Amino acid sequence: MFTGLVETLGTVRALDRKGVDASVRIECDLTGYVHGESIAVDGCCLSVTRSGEGWFSAEASSETLEKTSLGDRRVGDQVHLERAMRHDARLGGHLVTGHVDGVGKIVERRALGDALEVVFECPAALAPFIAPKGSICIDGVSLTVNGASGARFDVVLVPITQDKTMLSRREVGARVNLEVDVLAKYVARLLGRPGIDGLPAENPGDREGVTLDLLKRQGYL
Repeated sequence: MFTGLVETLGTVRALDRKGVDASVRIECDLTGYVHGESIAVDGCCLSVTRSGEGWFSAEASSETLEKTSLGDRRVGDQVHLERAMRHDARLGGHLVTGHVDGVGKIVERRALGDALEVVFECPAALAPFIAPKGSICIDGVSLTVNGASGARFDVVLVPITQDKTMLSRREVGARVNLEVDVLAKYVARLLGRPGIDGLPAENPGDREGVTLDLLKRQGYL
């Protein structure tokens, strides 16, 4: 589990294709890796397979390369890095699983004083899970949705986000990894609504919907 608060930027130093899979080596200033630990790379949860002073390697499966923007990365590119959260630490962003739900793209950029407003287009199946003032993870960065309409939504990048991440340097047309708020997925499931794959929930007619009684029985009230 992650928070969407980028710890540091890493640089892709090697990307070795192994058939449909790939091994990626990333140079960064993180230290003290544990073999097999989880690390989010541009929002994708990968496992450390090897590491040394100032670098680590991870494997990216064909599924990861196909369903995320990691397959677009090239040697020399910078990526967002975050190690798995500690359960005794502050949750500064929101709950992020590192499991990318879909790939969106940047469609507009415009300055708002010192801030930058960026408009994204997402896969149609993800649109119902994105709401104004809700949380979304973009390339591993926890952000607040400013507005949403149809398959488009926008966020505002404040100066510190522009300085600490690559999002302000991504141009119109760039592809980005999207992970919607996991709470929205559970609400949709309770309501019997289609999931992020656009398919209906199993036996939606048997679902009673979200009611105060249901929330009480499930321990939420």
